[in-house]
Amino acid sequence: MRVVITAGGTGGHIFPALALISKLKEKDKDVEILYIGTTDRMEKDIIPKEGIPYVGIEMRGLNRKNIFKNIDVMKTYFKAVKKAKSELIKFKPDVVIGFGGYISAPVIYASSKLKIKTIIHEQNSIPGVSNKFLSRYVDKILVSFKESINDFPKEKTVYTGNPRSEQIKDIEKISKTTLGFKKDKPLVIIVMGSLGSLTMTEKLKEVLPLFKNKNYQVLLITGKNYYDYYKDLKLSSNVKLIPFYNNLIGLMKDTDLIVTRSGASTIAEITSIGLPAIMVPSPYVTNNHQYVNAKSLEDDGACIILEEKDFDKETLINLLDKTINDKEKLNSMKKAMLKRGVLDSATKIYNEIIKLVRDEEDE
Repeated sequence: MRVVITAGGTGGHIFPALALISKLKEKDKDVEILYIGTTDRMEKDIIPKEGIPYVGIEMRGLNRKNIFKNIDVMKTYFKAVKKAKSELIKFKPDVVIGFGGYISAPVIYASSKLKIKTIIHEQNSIPGVSNKFLSRYVDKILVSFKESINDFPKEKTVYTGNPRSEQIKDIEKISKTTLGFKKDKPLVIIVMGSLGSLTMTEKLKEVLPLFKNKNYQVLLITGKNYYDYYKDLKLSSNVKLIPFYNNLIGLMKDTDLIVTRSGASTIAEITSIGLPAIMVPSPYVTNNHQYVNAKSLEDDGACIILEEKDFDKETLINLLDKTINDKEKLNSMKKAMLKRGVLDSATKIYNEIIKLVRDEEDE
């Protein structure tokens, strides 16, 4: 089988794509994969390092602040469609799968015009602009949230979950003692994205000293950009700071509660593990989709939402004290998280691909 994967811009699009690639290689030793991404976003570095054949196509997203600049964006789009058609004709894929980001729009559109089987996957509860546009052209739409089915044509939409979930369940647990934490005390991880957040850094600097003498331990992962912002703080022994942790999933498996954003990848991770969460949705994302992601979990009793505008030292401390010391509540949240996890998501997606490709072969 020959497969083109397209996704770009952020880890929320790229890592689910990589999870599916891993599953494709596991299921089909002869599979041939081509990844089409942008020329200037993070996928151009990540994908080639994984040994996956890569083609970069210049593409830009729509400008929401100055619509006149979108004239140039549309010119770039039509050039990208032309380039994508050329690459697709050369590669001759059986199926093209888009995981979002604006690069997926020209690639999937070009595929549909060439009568190649097409699939898109939506990671968030609110569809991105590219996936909403592409939904009318593709053969199949896969979603991470059940609620998203209502945003697409139901006859071709399937709830599969996020393929990142299936990878996560196989990652080995890392003991919190490896970072110097005590085994018999609960651990709270606070992390606001891999890069961190300036707004949240200012708020968290006020919170950290208040953890002194608490009956739980705290690990703050600051993000590489903000680690130095905390250097003048004097912290108690139950609080530790690190800029980044390479195998955070493994450590999360020995964690009692996490305070985090609510992007698609984060939700895939915590639902797979069953990790109770206080979610602080980023208010800076399109259509406020992180809030909607988190609300879906909160409605099921899996998390507690603390909006950034309401986030201050007293509110967070009170919420942490109340939650971490309520074992019944934590256990209930854990069960609700696990219920939302789809631990065979990548396999489900693989099966949908096979069904689509085989239909083509039977015609």
